[in-house]
Amino acid sequence: MDRNFYLGLYWLSQEWISLPSRIQDVIWIIQGAYYPILAIIGIPVNIVTIMILSRKKCGLSKCVSCYLTAMSATDLLVIIIDLIMRQIPIVYYVHFIFLYSVPVCNIHAILLYAVIDCSVWFTVAFTFDRFLAICCHKLKSKYCNEKTAAVVLGTVSVLSCLKNIFWYFMLTDQYWLMNRPWFCRVTMDVRKSLFWVTLEFFHHILTPGLPFILILLLNILTIRHIFVTSEARRRLIDQSTRDLEMQSRRKSIILLFVISANFILLWSMIMLYSIWNRMYSFGFQTIWIHDYVQELGFMLQLLSCCTNTVIYAVTQTTFRQQLKSAMKYPFTAIVQCVQ
Repeated sequence: MDRNFYLGLYWLSQEWISLPSRIQDVIWIIQGAYYPILAIIGIPVNIVTIMILSRKKCGLSKCVSCYLTAMSATDLLVIIIDLIMRQIPIVYYVHFIFLYSVPVCNIHAILLYAVIDCSVWFTVAFTFDRFLAICCHKLKSKYCNEKTAAVVLGTVSVLSCLKNIFWYFMLTDQYWLMNRPWFCRVTMDVRKSLFWVTLEFFHHILTPGLPFILILLLNILTIRHIFVTSEARRRLIDQSTRDLEMQSRRKSIILLFVISANFILLWSMIMLYSIWNRMYSFGFQTIWIHDYVQELGFMLQLLSCCTNTVIYAVTQTTFRQQLKSAMKYPFTAIVQCVQ
């Protein structure tokens, strides 16, 4: 870390460095501390979240608990496969030169993009499930249950793995230790191939382009339905009477909107850069976006893997109590052993 830090300061001190390059250099310096800290925090936080949600004692339905547990599990895998196994070696490439002799990069790419796809589409599946539960009462009992959630999550996982097999043939097995544009080396034929460029472009459209649109659309429809039903219920129910049904749904609605907003905000930059970068390969070169936008996008995307626990703790009182108990447990166990 010291070597990367001082090297970054050295480049910043050079007068001939352009402003975009200076911004890129500052981001690299920040990443030197940001990524290890994110890994140290993200792994135990997601493990604790999985343990709490899997007990199904947070006051949430079994269906919701199933989706949130799966989302936390994929977040944990993204931290391991993306943050620890890709981004940290790129930032500290001097210490990971040995990876050049480990011929598994294309396999790593399949696992990486499959896990990212699962993380994104699990969020879409959860949003759709809550849309049915709130807006389609006739379908709620049929589709919003634990069995259907398990089938949906399993199907998404299988399709994500099958969809990303093409990376094995597109990329080589040698690590590049760079993010421009891939972290694996590619042959010159692949770089100039319209077929591979098109295939990768559609990959970025499917994840996260299409999920981005679906989540926005589902949330707009859900908000519209809530406003319509709220007005109708106010006319039918006396103002002095407490609407217990709306109160019970409020926490679920808040949880849905906060998770959706978190995904949209933290994924927007990397989504726009990825799609633009592939459009640039097609010849649409009127606008130039510097590489530091991609690095900022990666930082925000990986941050999203650690924010869901905070969201659950803020919006769900029972989860917050369970989290406090889990944090106190090691200290309580030590005190009991001493006594």
